[in-house]
Amino acid sequence: MRRSLTSVSSSLLVATALAASAAGALAASGSTSHEGLWEHYEGTKTCLKCHRDAAESFFHSVHYQWKGPTPDVPDAEGGKLGKINVINDFCTNPRINWIGEVRNAEGRVLALGCSKCHAGRGMLPSEKMTEEQLLNIDCLMCHAKGYRRDLYRNEDGSWEWKPILWQNQEGLDIVSQRISLPTKVMCLRCHSGSGGGPNYKRGDLEYRLADCDRTFDVHMGTDGAGFECIDCHKGRDHRVRGRGADLADRDLPGEKLLCSDCHGEQPHEVKVLDHHTARVYCTACHIPEFAKEDPTDMLRDWSTPVRQEERGRWYMKMELRNNVKPEFAWFNGRTRMALAGQPVEPLPTGEVPIAMPLGSRDDPDAKIYAFKVHRARLPVLDDKNWLIPIITEEYYADDDGDISDFVREAAEKFYGIEDAKFHWVDTIRWMGIFHEVVPAESALGCLDCHGPDGRMDWKRLGYDTDPLEALLDRAGSGKPAPVPSH
Repeated sequence: MRRSLTSVSSSLLVATALAASAAGALAASGSTSHEGLWEHYEGTKTCLKCHRDAAESFFHSVHYQWKGPTPDVPDAEGGKLGKINVINDFCTNPRINWIGEVRNAEGRVLALGCSKCHAGRGMLPSEKMTEEQLLNIDCLMCHAKGYRRDLYRNEDGSWEWKPILWQNQEGLDIVSQRISLPTKVMCLRCHSGSGGGPNYKRGDLEYRLADCDRTFDVHMGTDGAGFECIDCHKGRDHRVRGRGADLADRDLPGEKLLCSDCHGEQPHEVKVLDHHTARVYCTACHIPEFAKEDPTDMLRDWSTPVRQEERGRWYMKMELRNNVKPEFAWFNGRTRMALAGQPVEPLPTGEVPIAMPLGSRDDPDAKIYAFKVHRARLPVLDDKNWLIPIITEEYYADDDGDISDFVREAAEKFYGIEDAKFHWVDTIRWMGIFHEVVPAESALGCLDCHGPDGRMDWKRLGYDTDPLEALLDRAGSGKPAPVPSH
């Protein structure tokens, strides 16, 4: 028996060494093909045989933890924040809506939990790295072409995301070896579908980007630059570059993703246009509109239940819009955010800022950026003035549409507060628009901003009037007309 065990152990060591050697050779050649590297795919443990270091790195990333460093959020005081522990104005919070099958009275599946878009197999991410957590990573979600998964209940009653081919070993073996770097399709199936529907949340991340022409997006169009998402966002060690203006975490602190990384600070070869780049960010002119095919969510009022008979569920009041023109604000790269467990501070308008860009005309580090402005209505604790999330997915299957119980249940799960008393507040979130960039010939012209019906709200931006109008008035008076300062 001992000889048999030794023989098996030696065989495993040899097989592992051969697999690692083959993987190393593939990496050195630049290939990502995994064809023939294993006979049967056995879940993440198959990947860990060669890629344990990569898994350990991914475990600490924002894509797995759903939180990370917050150098751009002054009120965070250095804490790690992200969607897992911040309350948002879309689905409110994933931790209390994590996993499970919600059905209506007719048995129709209404929701499966926010973990649907987590690159894990169903467990909540923990701060402590364990073997169980590493095995929870679903590598195929981002690296296997044609991979699909669904939610299944295990014999012990727990829920787990498994490949739809989990009972078809031959098919699973084929799909599991179609390994590549992440493609647009892989990225968009989560990033476009976030918020409950196609393009509901971001506005500028439509499924169309996976196969579009340059008029839709000059960077990602197949007849344009033909970019994949990782051409801009690729960092290192499973960390991605870039941060949405309304997001708390940054995967690579200190490494910003800017248009000037490729295009330089003065790309136009036209002096008057290049003058603008000192204070106007590229997106302000080069993304005239977003949500060009799939409408985006511009208002989500959780205080107003709406019955959707065709889907057999309760929902919130929501306004979807197409071809939305961005709004504009100064942004210096830092964000004011409403954080869980902190009293909200309304703006002069009475709205509570979920996320607001920081910066002003007087801030030398700020530029005018393009934004989607999302409004919502969310619950707040009466005594503490803290935002409360909502058990949203169970609410969809409710009998009478009374959302109060699902707010109180959320307050207990999230804060440990029983029988919470609450009221509703209006909220606002400024979300940076960075995709769906049009060709130069379709960018905004001078009069789109500076004409009588221009897009800019000059007073909100800190000007008494349109700066071009002031310049022309000065020129008409016979006084020297300096180049206007933004």
